[in-house]
Amino acid sequence: MVLVAAGFTGRYAGMKLIKKVSPLVLAISAMAFAGNIYAATNIKIGIPQPMTGPATQYGDQIQAGALTAIEAINAAGGVKGQKLEPLLIDDGCEPKQAVPAANRVINSGAKFAVAHACSGTTIPAVNVYEQEGIVAITPGATSPLVTDTIKPHYFFRTIGRDDQQGPYAATYIAEKLKPKKVAILHDKQTYGSGVATQVRDSLAKQNINTALYEGINVGDSDYSAVITKLKSLNPDLIYFGGYHAELGLLLRQAREQGLATQFMGPEGVANKDLFAIAGSAIADLLVTLPSDFTKLPGNEKVLENFKKSKRSPDGAFTLTAYAAVQILADSITAVGTDPAKVAEYMHANPFNTAIGKVEYDAKGDLKEFEFAVFKWDKAGNTVQLSN
Repeated sequence: MVLVAAGFTGRYAGMKLIKKVSPLVLAISAMAFAGNIYAATNIKIGIPQPMTGPATQYGDQIQAGALTAIEAINAAGGVKGQKLEPLLIDDGCEPKQAVPAANRVINSGAKFAVAHACSGTTIPAVNVYEQEGIVAITPGATSPLVTDTIKPHYFFRTIGRDDQQGPYAATYIAEKLKPKKVAILHDKQTYGSGVATQVRDSLAKQNINTALYEGINVGDSDYSAVITKLKSLNPDLIYFGGYHAELGLLLRQAREQGLATQFMGPEGVANKDLFAIAGSAIADLLVTLPSDFTKLPGNEKVLENFKKSKRSPDGAFTLTAYAAVQILADSITAVGTDPAKVAEYMHANPFNTAIGKVEYDAKGDLKEFEFAVFKWDKAGNTVQLSN
């Protein structure tokens, strides 16, 4: 490139030019070349998550977990001497941004990803990762459609599915709450309607009557009509499938309008902004979440790493993201950076992680995942009731 830029041609032109290059220039060139070699040896990990929009806090949790794990692994020497290099990408928790975000992972040169938080975003992105041979793990997408619509080889989870969470919630409802009449609301979206359906169907198997199953509109500011309907039905429990923004308004407006019925929801509502929206109306809310893995024996070093990074290990998806990085690192250590070999290794081997022992089935779903029920108080604090 130097020769062409300088206008030199011919067999001996390069020799004449080299004589004119100063030692300083040669040293700088050598350093740049060495830097490029070093950069090329980094193992890139794409982290496409919501960095803008109402689901940002779920992305924050996943970034906290993934970045803390990456920093800890790099501080310990990396993976077979190579550093892990995180690439943060915003998907906005928007299905229309899913494919562009996945393509940004691919165009970066990354062969691995700690992928999307939201099910609606994950579903269209899975095809991209499968077609391009990118090993991706979602720490947050729970919809069965993520892995049921195709037969994935490269895509995995470190979170349980809705058809694990829904039956778990239904069993808790039937055995602990014992309601005679249940109302189920959902936000009409992939995740919310999916988990709500799982709860409804699982309750039916346990002879619990669902008196209302109805969708609400995301983004509405007034839920008076559905609250009036709920008051007339007088259910013993209201289950909501969706995210925190809608549930926060439902809770606040329900209490303001004199509806004191117990509410329950899935992990997607468990966001600190829920308290900001609902205020003291959050009191007694029940939520199914991943078990509190910070209490897991053997996680002392993991918690030390979060303390060093000045990040919190709390959050539904923080330690599931940490575990995703651990699994990728362990697999690369075992078989190298060929994504096909990494995927094969992941399907065939168990892993000890921040969320406990992980084993995958043929779809890349977890054979087991530990959910728990948590209860909120009026100040926004939670306590685990079951595991």
